[in-house]
Amino acid sequence: MASSLVQSLRFQVPWFEMEIKPTTVLLVSLGLLTFRQIVRLLKISRSVSYFPTIFTSFQPFALPGLLIPTTSWSTGFDWHWIRRFQTYSKNETVNLVPVAPFGGIPGLWTSNMEIGRQIASGGHRSSFIKPPGSNEAFSQWGMNLAASEGLMWRKHRRVVGPAFNTELYKLVWKKTMETYRDMVEVEGWKDAVDIPVIQTITLKFAFLLISSCGFGFPSTWDTPPQAADGGMPVQEALKIVADTTVLSQIVPKWLTYLPIQKLKDIRISRERLSGFMHEQVAERKAKVAAGDLSADAFTMLVKANQDESSKYQLDDAELIGNIFLFMFAGHETTAHSLAATFGYMAIHQDIQDEVVEQIISVVGPDRDPHFDDYSKLDKVLAIFYEAARMFPAGHVLIRMAAEDTVLTVPNPVGEEGSRTIPIPKGTEIICDMIGVQYNPRYFPDAHMYKPSRWYGLPTDSELFTAFSVGPRACIGRRFATVEATCLLALFLRDWKVLPILRDGETTEEWGARIMDGRIVITLGAADIPVRLVRRKPV
Repeated sequence: MASSLVQSLRFQVPWFEMEIKPTTVLLVSLGLLTFRQIVRLLKISRSVSYFPTIFTSFQPFALPGLLIPTTSWSTGFDWHWIRRFQTYSKNETVNLVPVAPFGGIPGLWTSNMEIGRQIASGGHRSSFIKPPGSNEAFSQWGMNLAASEGLMWRKHRRVVGPAFNTELYKLVWKKTMETYRDMVEVEGWKDAVDIPVIQTITLKFAFLLISSCGFGFPSTWDTPPQAADGGMPVQEALKIVADTTVLSQIVPKWLTYLPIQKLKDIRISRERLSGFMHEQVAERKAKVAAGDLSADAFTMLVKANQDESSKYQLDDAELIGNIFLFMFAGHETTAHSLAATFGYMAIHQDIQDEVVEQIISVVGPDRDPHFDDYSKLDKVLAIFYEAARMFPAGHVLIRMAAEDTVLTVPNPVGEEGSRTIPIPKGTEIICDMIGVQYNPRYFPDAHMYKPSRWYGLPTDSELFTAFSVGPRACIGRRFATVEATCLLALFLRDWKVLPILRDGETTEEWGARIMDGRIVITLGAADIPVRLVRRKPV
């Protein structure tokens, strides 16, 4: 969405296309700085002088930087993806300093996970907190597990945690099998099929899974969950809300009543989603009161909330905040990682054959996979893990020093020990999860897709960091990995995944052209076209 805004700005403002030297921008910006800004920049620059400094025009995640593409003179919202092989080539942590008036505050960006663990400790006495406004995209529907801090986070974790249990994961496995078979039948796939954008399949699949296992909605591939009044489908509303989250924070509400279809869609989708979530809270409370203890996550969440004392109970707005988090994060992140997995399978036929061999050895050629097979299909999970490593959906972890504190910074690779570095109150630190996943300290040949990195790894190991780490790690990790393992086992056993090549194009060239990243709120691969060819019976 943000990239489309940039395209329109380029069209309307011709100077956007001019070649401007970085030194020119730096000098002009410094000339416009107020005395107060200069003092602030000098103070922060001195305090973090231990790290190399990168000067930029604007902070990438605040206006106007959020709307500006990444160029040689400015870091846009996707700079950490575009420059993932350059930013940390000399040091794992850099000081990003905006110099334009109203360009935002400086911040430390790090690709070191040990620093990430320190700032993401999550305790209510932690020296690091989420900066004000950093969670607006997720908290606009109500406070939730992802957006909360300190004691508030502990309260949300206490209520939300019980909803994610073994019974839920067994339900995920069962519904994944049912939805897969339904999908193949409804789509009418026979011997071969071309899918221009695999994300259309993975997004719909993941949405139906979160609908059935997260919320207990009866739905099929042909008839996804609909609103009771027959209005805009929930899936469509959720997609519009997700794609326009940043825009909706910028545009005043009254503008959405203008006769402009895009703005009208924003208003209608938000109203639809809000009404839907309020209806579901009321319905689930009634069901729980009547003794309905379905295994879906939403019912278990409401049940856990009802069981708590008033001191720890979440109010309706907080329940809705968590519902939105489940619906958005629970399907989009999984869908993007699945799509990338299919893309890499199309490129790496040898790895695909190796994984299929394990599927046949564990599950056999035709029996239904069982939930007990989950831990045995480590190579299946590994191809998903490696795709998620190369396209980490949660691409940044942002914290701010709540007090004067210190960081323990590991010495460069090859040097033992670490340094203790003072961090002044108010310093913003961004753990760049893209940088982490491409850091050679952790991943030799980080640019290469190598699922063997994860063979034999316990399913909940914190060595895999793309779902974050520590107490604030993604609570839906097991939900996602169970779904992905089951779906990929079924899919790859039945279908050979191939790239759709242009005339004269090699598979390697296809991979270089197709496997690129796209950031809206989460990071995912760009549109991936694949061909499915049904495998012959073993």
